[in-house]
Amino acid sequence: MVTEFGIILLYFILGFLFVGIALVMAALIRPSHPNPIKNSTYECGEIPIGEPWIRFNVRFYVIALVFLLFDVEVVFLLPWAIVFKQLGWFAFIEMIIFVVILLVGLAYVWGKGDLDWEKPKPYIAKLEDLVLGKKKQ
Repeated sequence: MVTEFGIILLYFILGFLFVGIALVMAALIRPSHPNPIKNSTYECGEIPIGEPWIRFNVRFYVIALVFLLFDVEVVFLLPWAIVFKQLGWFAFIEMIIFVVILLVGLAYVWGKGDLDWEKPKPYIAKLEDLVLGKKKQ
């Protein structure tokens, strides 16, 4: 007799087998006609310039994480707004605190300048500029 955990293990095994068989069948059936154009990096129809492995600006990730943070806020606010009248003042005050914490986080990120898309490049003084007394133009 198979127990409840045995049934769960059976589902996991069947799931892995299904995925494995599907991947093997797809590799056997699909056509494979590689050429230089198919193997090139896709850049919106433009001819790629340079290497594809370049340093990616971390600002993209920061903005994506901030977006994700406020997206999760909406996930919490929507169910709360639907049953707002039934929850009472305690839940209202809790949600106000939640939104204030998120706004403080937004103000911090904004004040730090992480939401600015283009930041000015820092001026790095050269030794001869310091010796000759030249200033940044």
